[in-house]
Amino acid sequence: MYTNLALKYDAPVPRYTSYPTAPHFSLLSDMDMYAGWLQALDPARPVSLYLHVPFCRKMCWYCGCNTKISHQDKPIAEYAEALKAEIRTLVKALPARFKVSHVHWGGGTPSILAPADFTGIMGLIDRHFDYTDQAERAIEIDPRTLDPETVQALVDGGINRASLGVQDFNPDVQRAINRVQSYDLTRQAVETLRSNGIERLNFDLMYGLPLQTTRDVEHTVDLSHALQPDRIALFGYAHVPWMKKHMRLIRDEDLPGTEERISQAKAASRMLDKLGYQQIGLDHFARPDDDMSIALKEGKLQRNFQGYTTDATDTLIGIGASSIGKLPGGYVQNTPALRDYQRLVMNNGFAVHKGVMVSTEDKMRREIIERLMCDLTVDLAEILQRYEQPADLLAPEISRLAPYEEDGLLTRDGSRLIVSEEGRFLVRTICAVFDTYFGKGPGKHSRAV
Repeated sequence: MYTNLALKYDAPVPRYTSYPTAPHFSLLSDMDMYAGWLQALDPARPVSLYLHVPFCRKMCWYCGCNTKISHQDKPIAEYAEALKAEIRTLVKALPARFKVSHVHWGGGTPSILAPADFTGIMGLIDRHFDYTDQAERAIEIDPRTLDPETVQALVDGGINRASLGVQDFNPDVQRAINRVQSYDLTRQAVETLRSNGIERLNFDLMYGLPLQTTRDVEHTVDLSHALQPDRIALFGYAHVPWMKKHMRLIRDEDLPGTEERISQAKAASRMLDKLGYQQIGLDHFARPDDDMSIALKEGKLQRNFQGYTTDATDTLIGIGASSIGKLPGGYVQNTPALRDYQRLVMNNGFAVHKGVMVSTEDKMRREIIERLMCDLTVDLAEILQRYEQPADLLAPEISRLAPYEEDGLLTRDGSRLIVSEEGRFLVRTICAVFDTYFGKGPGKHSRAV
């Protein structure tokens, strides 16, 4: 039955790491808007920082990130200087010294930075910002490029959480995605990080990869569990060759169909549940004592461009080419063009080129979507009242939910919507009902399952 429903509703929809979603950002005509938003921030409220490093040594064909292959160190060193320049400009634009609750390094491969460049950037942040008591400093790591000098730099930079890319341990699947990474190499990376005090570890796994089977996914979950990560993200491969040309190197005939993708996702979820992990929203799993599980239990789980998070700040400042920032006034995105980014920030400016202002209704719809994505439930009447919106504003959306109710994907208890377990993997499709931008403009999205 579930397979039939998934086939029925398996349409391309956004991942909802923001609302409005990135395809609906527009070119900024007022370049001072971002500076104004920064100046208006409340110094009493902590902010978070996201730093993007768009470099890798080798292209993984499944990758949907903004990244560039570099076999030379010079371009990466020059980029590090640009990051420092943007941070200095940011500090000048802020109205006061702020506290930071989260620092997240993403990419690309952020650990590709030279140790001195990485510690230099972290030191710059340390000099200009304070940290909350439980501040998290996290970084995404490719175990294939981890060496002792890099690990020491992470320790010196105060990193206390690391996410390791794994995807799948089957060598055939690894070759099909151009990412060969043995279990032993991953185990060594885990042991090295933990022996150096970086004990909070996340693994990124994927289903729906070329040549991948349900048994492969189960085997990968089993091997991953042996290394005892605190969190596991189980992402469905998003095949978007119209956006990422390197994905054309993956043969369509090697990709599992919808039924097999469903089988893989469900099998992994069942295994992780039996192994004691708490399922978080759509595709994350965490140990019961992990901060993310606690946030879910307390109704404080959030969602941003890194996926599910415990980061409850109103402001996420993006630093680096293509990075996206979220502020009370709206979203801004830096230019993805490396040369343009470096030229702009090295001339003491910002490099934002897209963005969108958010209205009160946007914020209301964003909260509805976020609560559905995080909690699988939301009280529509409570949110409408809190945002001072008309009680009947969502009547059309409620009407369009009827097929989902009939198919058992959600239920209604008065004004409260409750997504069923059968509807969990289709929650993005349910969220799209509340998205007034969906289906308008140039945005193209990945499959729901």
